[in-house]
Amino acid sequence: MFKTVLVATDMVSTVDAPVLTATRLARKHDAHLYLLHVMESSSTDDRRLIRHFETGEEMLADMTYANVVQQALAATYQDALATVTHDIRITVGYPWQEILIWARALDSDVILLGPHSSRAQEKGVVRVAGRVGSTVENVITHETCPVMIVNQPASKDQLGLRRILVATDFSRSCDSAVCFAARLASRYAGHLTVFHMLPVPPVPKYTRENYLADEARTRDRLTGAYRSVLEKSDHQYLVRAGALPHLEILQCAASENIDLIVMGSHTKESSGKWYPGSVVERVGYRTACPVAVITDPAVLLHWDGLVPEEQHPEKDRLIHVFTGSG
Repeated sequence: MFKTVLVATDMVSTVDAPVLTATRLARKHDAHLYLLHVMESSSTDDRRLIRHFETGEEMLADMTYANVVQQALAATYQDALATVTHDIRITVGYPWQEILIWARALDSDVILLGPHSSRAQEKGVVRVAGRVGSTVENVITHETCPVMIVNQPASKDQLGLRRILVATDFSRSCDSAVCFAARLASRYAGHLTVFHMLPVPPVPKYTRENYLADEARTRDRLTGAYRSVLEKSDHQYLVRAGALPHLEILQCAASENIDLIVMGSHTKESSGKWYPGSVVERVGYRTACPVAVITDPAVLLHWDGLVPEEQHPEKDRLIHVFTGSG
């Protein structure tokens, strides 16, 4: 399933967790890895005006400097890239836009990103707890390709994808996430946990009997919604009650020793605008394992048979923010 892996980093001389994870993922699944570094400018007048990654000196980006950055990245990841088929690409511009351009040009199967800029202090950006950062947010909101948020390097065992958790609230993107997770579990002989959280009303009248009745109805709904999708995968349904979905998901991932969390981003169906959603952001910011975010059924086009013909989106992978068309 993962034949073309794209990872972006804003670090040059320091090892970055998403890149290490991407190299291990590519090696594990015999994929072609593309390592992308975007030379970002803080200038609104000239996007080529950047700072040297070593000296901090302000300069204009050119091919000579791009070659220096490429060689530095190759040296930084020399051991990690060994035996991995790869290319290192250097470009200049807005990071999220360049990531989208390259993802579509390469027809990437997955994009790996860190939850926030590792150079936030240098750029004068304030990190906000529970937020994944503007680059990840913009990539998620404009791209149908799975976006994997990586907080810390995933181990080789984790990237075997033997234990997968998918969270659903029965929205369209979550349905797509369940389909994607089911295909992963089936392909890699993994065990899939389908998670749903019941919001518990903060009133004394909500009894244990009320909860058990709600849980039973939810399990019936999960079975009815996903029976055909999950029939070829080893799976279980897990229903929990709480007030903060991200905490329940994180606790479930820890207790089940999950290798990968799969989530659907939220949508505003009326306007067609995609956005990550607070639960996705909070899980992505705190998780100890990678989080794959799915936005649209178009993500399933790489793997035939998952999307009914009448639901196939257009070939253009860009999600048009104001129209919602694929």
